[in-house]
Amino acid sequence: MYHPAMRQGRTAVVTGGASGIGRAAAGRLLGLGMNVCLADQDEVGLEAAVRELADGEAGETAVLGVPTDVSDLGAVERLRTEALSRFGEVALLMNNAGTGGGGGAWQDLSGWQRVLGVNLWGVIHGVQVFTEGMIDQATPGAIINTASKQGITNPPGDSAYNVSKAGVKSLTESLAHQLRSIEGCRVTAHLLVPGFTYTGMIKRFVKEKPPGAWDPDQVVGRLIEALGRGDFYVICPDNEVTLEVDHRRMEWAVGDMTENRPALSRWHPDYAEAFAAFMDEVES
Repeated sequence: MYHPAMRQGRTAVVTGGASGIGRAAAGRLLGLGMNVCLADQDEVGLEAAVRELADGEAGETAVLGVPTDVSDLGAVERLRTEALSRFGEVALLMNNAGTGGGGGAWQDLSGWQRVLGVNLWGVIHGVQVFTEGMIDQATPGAIINTASKQGITNPPGDSAYNVSKAGVKSLTESLAHQLRSIEGCRVTAHLLVPGFTYTGMIKRFVKEKPPGAWDPDQVVGRLIEALGRGDFYVICPDNEVTLEVDHRRMEWAVGDMTENRPALSRWHPDYAEAFAAFMDEVES
């Protein structure tokens, strides 16, 4: 089963579409007979992705590439204009563009601005620009926003990235509620939460895929299956971390509040034994 928006002849817009999960999603959607509009700030990579996709059975008429900086509202508005001009409608929007390397809580303000500009404002822009038109079409539609487990468990390190992805989670939950509260609305929202995935962000530091990582096609396969079931939360495991482990880590993170533990107690030395015992229950 597929989400009803994924039908032959309908159109998907995918940001961050030049590589990684976005590129894999575009390929799978094209294979289902959809038109695909790829957006990316990497113009060289975008041109290469469009060439590869257009070289298949669907041909050039079903593929469009639009250079887009999602942190720029005007650029996202131009993306919508070009997608509608070429294909006439948008059935599926995947706000997937992302970047890392932000900063700690009080370090690297420019890094914070860049990461939040792409990861959070890019999603906000996509939702603001496309949603009303998708609702007004009165046809099945889907909005997929790419989050991260780091936006749920908040591991120490790149605070800017964690904040951006926590914001995407909150926004998408609110979006889903608002959409289902509109009588007759046929657009649904979904939160994609990948596990360890070998994307361009990882390739900058690791030249070969680590054994523990999924490849982007596996993430997209999981996404398509989950959308077919109508799932909102699409939490992906990987080759090292099972869903049971993910769920347990998330439960511990929420428990910091309900149990009045120190913030991020999972990484606090005084709670190391308690966390280990908590996680051992997964195996028992």
